[in-house]
Amino acid sequence: MEPPWNGEVLDELGLAGQAARELAEELGIGAAAEELKLWVVSRGENGSVGLTYLAPALPEAMLRAGFAAVAAAERIQGREPELDDIALVHSPDELSGLAGPHADYLEPIVRRFVGCC
Repeated sequence: MEPPWNGEVLDELGLAGQAARELAEELGIGAAAEELKLWVVSRGENGSVGLTYLAPALPEAMLRAGFAAVAAAERIQGREPELDDIALVHSPDELSGLAGPHADYLEPIVRRFVGCC
């Protein structure tokens, strides 16, 4: 998340706006802050705080196309994309097969999501 600009308050709508900006920047998915729902707040082992928002559901093909477009645009501008891949998981069991590091609070969030949705 970015710090507030020009002394703006970082309230619930501001946090949702930050989440919407991240969706657009990293996945190429446009969503208004009002469309996002704060779903869970977690704390990582290193003291970090994670805010997880639920966004309107989209087809997998649309998510992958948005991500590919953002990554391609970054590379055209001579920059490496912040994310090199996305993984869509359907259960916590799939997390152990993912390459690379991931946040320590990811598994509990996936468990919660699978159990509720």
